[in-house]
Amino acid sequence: MRYSTVPFCRQKKEGRNWQKAKAFAAGSLAMPPQGLPLSRMAPLGMLLGLLIASCFTFCLSRQNPEFALTNTEKSSTKETERKETTAEEELDPEVLEVFHPTHEWEPLRPGQAVPAGSHVRLNLQTGAREVKLQDEDKFRNNLKGSKKGKRLNINTNTYTSQDLKSALAKFKEGVETETSKEDKARQAEVKRLFRPIEELKKDFEELNVVIESDMQIMVRLINKFNSSSSSLEEKIAALFDLEYYVHQMDNAQDLFSFGGLQVVINGLNSTEPLVKEYAAFVLGAAFSSNPKVQVEAIEGGALQKLLVILATEQPLTAKKKVLFALCSLLRHFPYAQQQFLKLGGLQVLRSLVQEKGTEVLAVRVVTLLYDLVTEKMFAEEEAKLTREMSPEKLQQYRQVHLLPGLREQGWCEITAHLLALPEHDAREKVLQTLGTLLATCRDRFRQDPQLSRMLASLQAEYQALATLELQDGEDEGYFRELLGSINSLLKELR
Repeated sequence: MRYSTVPFCRQKKEGRNWQKAKAFAAGSLAMPPQGLPLSRMAPLGMLLGLLIASCFTFCLSRQNPEFALTNTEKSSTKETERKETTAEEELDPEVLEVFHPTHEWEPLRPGQAVPAGSHVRLNLQTGAREVKLQDEDKFRNNLKGSKKGKRLNINTNTYTSQDLKSALAKFKEGVETETSKEDKARQAEVKRLFRPIEELKKDFEELNVVIESDMQIMVRLINKFNSSSSSLEEKIAALFDLEYYVHQMDNAQDLFSFGGLQVVINGLNSTEPLVKEYAAFVLGAAFSSNPKVQVEAIEGGALQKLLVILATEQPLTAKKKVLFALCSLLRHFPYAQQQFLKLGGLQVLRSLVQEKGTEVLAVRVVTLLYDLVTEKMFAEEEAKLTREMSPEKLQQYRQVHLLPGLREQGWCEITAHLLALPEHDAREKVLQTLGTLLATCRDRFRQDPQLSRMLASLQAEYQALATLELQDGEDEGYFRELLGSINSLLKELR
């Protein structure tokens, strides 16, 4: 434990007593009484020393009752308590004076409270805190009722974390209650407007109406089509309705799962052109982007039957539907493309295009050939870049020798002569196909004078049409694209 000596003799009276005692002692020592021997002066000096010590002790005891030795830890504790008491008095909300700021910076004195929303800063030059109103005073209405000198009434009611949790729980319960009431009201409204499916089934049963799934409907339609007692109109109606359902991939797969697909394929052998037409219509919808159905159709002999119809004399409407079914079967199916070439499909299509009155079919055939050629090219490029294609499918594409077959069957000349078609859309598709066949048929194209004259004529025609597009403000018009295709083809053939 450390001790310290407290300063003393600050009162005037005690100071004068001390000066007198000091002067008396000094005078007594300086001027010893005359006539006293030295042997008697020593006890007298000791007496004076004791007197001085007594005076010193008396002065200090009068200044501080505890005086001399004081415990510094107790003293610091008391001083800390006094500071805390002073701070509490300074922060007491009952003694805080409200400072009324203006739009100019004003110094803030200690003990003054600042209204909410005021702008406070510390002046680094003077060290004083300064206050002013914000530019957009959102608290002007609150300050109007306050008067200068009025004490700030601070609400000291606080909320604990438990109070907030309970309030939040009650809020959630209220929201859930309101939500449940809304849900119940909505359900009641739905029940009022709509009837349950069980009640509807009972009513339909009483009316002899049965609710069927897509599968059940397709089974019923196939049975009607395959029934010998059904009339031609009923069979056509059944096929027409069936085509609507097989557009969906799952329904098309269900069709061959219960044997309905083979029944439709066998319908291609009918002697009735309408049956052939609508059977091909159903097959084309079922084949589209459906590999499982395509495989089942190849195994069921659909490809051979379709080619026979195209090779024989049939109505144009029937051949349109059959060509649609053939395109759906060949696209994205390299094995079917191999079988198509083996069965002489290119010869069948060549004969079809060369018939009179089949210009519409000719454009569709050229489009099919363009799609098959580009499909193989894209498959080989994709296999080189991504290596995501299965080796079996890539090998099947490599076994499709379509371009050599087109050159051998005279498709270079056939395609070039189709530029004489009057429709712009047909010309566009023919130009695309010519660009695809350019690497295979370049020498044939150069030796064909009719192609050169046709390209020169189309160049002049589309140059005029492209000029009109530019005058109308179309910088990248349709005819400009066709003109670009013609110019690039002419450049390659020079």
